[in-house]
Amino acid sequence: MPRLLVLRPEPGASATAERARARGLDAVIVPLFEVEPVQWEAPEAGGFDGLLLTSANAVRHASDQLEALRGLKTYAVGEATAEAARDKGFDIAATGDAGVGRLLGSIERDLKLLHLCGEDRTAISDARQTITPVVVYRSKAVDAPDLSAAQGNFVLIHSPRAGGRFAELVDGRSSVTVFAISDAAARAAGEGWKQVEVADEPSDEALLALAASLCNKPDPK
Repeated sequence: MPRLLVLRPEPGASATAERARARGLDAVIVPLFEVEPVQWEAPEAGGFDGLLLTSANAVRHASDQLEALRGLKTYAVGEATAEAARDKGFDIAATGDAGVGRLLGSIERDLKLLHLCGEDRTAISDARQTITPVVVYRSKAVDAPDLSAAQGNFVLIHSPRAGGRFAELVDGRSSVTVFAISDAAARAAGEGWKQVEVADEPSDEALLALAASLCNKPDPK
């Protein structure tokens, strides 16, 4: 059975690997980044209608400052993010499982949303809401990750940044199949791979469904 490399940071990497193994895939965890908190100061909650969370890392690394925002309704991308917020006592107004754009398109216009986010992020464009980003964590590159298992196998790319870094670190692309969570992640990985496939929706479940549908197919060579 071919191996499936999971490159995302912990604890998301272990969660993805567990779901992959439940699908019968041989998942191997090789994080390219590790998440760490940054210092930040919570703005006055009264200036916002809600809290936007696009990663559970924002909840995990926001420190005690998060307490000042607990009264805000929360809009979360992904059930894992929503669950992390619930555990901290936040009221979840809406949960989206197909990216932030679709979530924002499904909620009220003209809301003022505070977005707790990572240092490296894709700008949210064409939103009908006013969004104020505040950085609460960063993803630090792991020194010299062992990517030797990528050769002749399959790799999950969860972000454009991961796609770009993986492309920088790996030699011999022609034997590696890339499964990307989005078109942007696939573009960042570049060309020259054996195969590049993009998930139908920008979610971990869709990415794993894609991997499961292709990993066990015989190699036509």
